[in-house]
Amino acid sequence: MPRKPKQPCAYPGCPNLSDERYCEVHRKLMEKNYEKYSRDPAVHKKYGRAWKRIRDNYVKTHPFCERCFANGILVPVEEVHHKVPISQGGTHDPSNLMSLCKSCHNKIHHEIGDR
Repeated sequence: MPRKPKQPCAYPGCPNLSDERYCEVHRKLMEKNYEKYSRDPAVHKKYGRAWKRIRDNYVKTHPFCERCFANGILVPVEEVHHKVPISQGGTHDPSNLMSLCKSCHNKIHHEIGDR
């Protein structure tokens, strides 16, 4: 069966042909740029498999956004928020957690000014 014809590399100004989006030279460069905008590798030390278990258990007991629930609106949980951030000495203790919808979570971080 014939293969697809090679296409020009998607990197601006590159004349090389490739079977994929970028040629071999630019693929590594674009992967490195992509990783630049992802989370800091140190985050994985704070938020690992244990955090996922803690988060899932918390969501089971608090299935609705706590801020919306206080206003009488039932919105399912999308985020679990630390009242005192881990970076500032907070813990994964349930008393330090809040279940929130994405909108309320973004509002909190906007008020704090860290995003």
